Amino acid sequence: MSSTASGLLVLVLAGVMNASFTLPMKYARRWAWENTWLAWTCFALLLLPPFVTFGTVPRVGDVYHSVPATILLQVIGFGAGWGVAQVFFGLAVDAIGIALTFSLVLGTSAAVGTLVPLLRLHPERLNTSLGHDVLAGVVLVVAGVLVCAVAGRQREKAIAVQAGPRKNTTLGLALAILCGFGASFVNFGLTFGAPLVQSARSFGASALNASNAVWMPLMLAGAVPNLLYCFWLLGKNRTGRKFRAGGMGHLALAFVMAAFWFGSTILYGLSTVRLGAWGPILGWPVYMSLIVITASLLGMVTGEWKNSGVTPLRIQWFGVALLVLAVFILAGTSRSLS
Repeated sequence: MSSTASGLLVLVLAGVMNASFTLPMKYARRWAWENTWLAWTCFALLLLPPFVTFGTVPRVGDVYHSVPATILLQVIGFGAGWGVAQVFFGLAVDAIGIALTFSLVLGTSAAVGTLVPLLRLHPERLNTSLGHDVLAGVVLVVAGVLVCAVAGRQREKAIAVQAGPRKNTTLGLALAILCGFGASFVNFGLTFGAPLVQSARSFGASALNASNAVWMPLMLAGAVPNLLYCFWLLGKNRTGRKFRAGGMGHLALAFVMAAFWFGSTILYGLSTVRLGAWGPILGWPVYMSLIVITASLLGMVTGEWKNSGVTPLRIQWFGVALLVLAVFILAGTSRSLS
């Protein structure tokens, strides 16, 4: 199997894991959202990244000391920005609903998270047939996500699950778009943190594990806004006592969520290595597409579209079809580079 083919297979697994990581949350019924998210943050952003990095990257301290401080600060900054984006996501959902928020976030993230690395790494290829193929794939990703948003809104109306009037639509739209920019910071961290990856390899890390040197500072920085927001919600809603009600069972569910999410992040980094120099450019929109496709299928399997009617489901399938087409175009572009 070629490096590109294996990279795409790893990317598929990463997308499936990322889209599935919130499923255990449905069974943590004795906790409020902030209880589960705090436990998830501790596992996914504070515990697992250092554990994986120290376990796979030799001489971690030397790796970080060998690169300019500006590189490390950039990665930390991207991590903090991504963490703030997660807070914006929750606020946007409250203002405009999950369907529209989800679409704006992933659509913006797919576009920005692809175009910035393209302009950074290969600006001379933007106005070529290869660059045009990448842009066409990104346009299809954005279109597919927006179509899925329309389906989601139709579904919400059909099954009457909207949580009353929205508080501030304009603010919600702005927060969702800002969240999309922030969500792409994970890919920026990997792209602009390339010297850290190179340093890790020079100190003995394998090509497949070297990107773990980026994830630790990025995730630790991203944990700070999430922790602050969760503690604020716990105080505001007085839900801290609910930790006792959930017990070890709910902690286990949060750990499974963390393992799936951080595992998908590691696999994404691994896939970019397998895809070569264009990995962060081609891998990110495919990753975003696979998350939406898998989340859509899981939603159908778990009954989220029950009683929504025929029209929303047809619109959703059309959006998924656009995303599948985008994946094939971008995958073909990846193969042409191998």
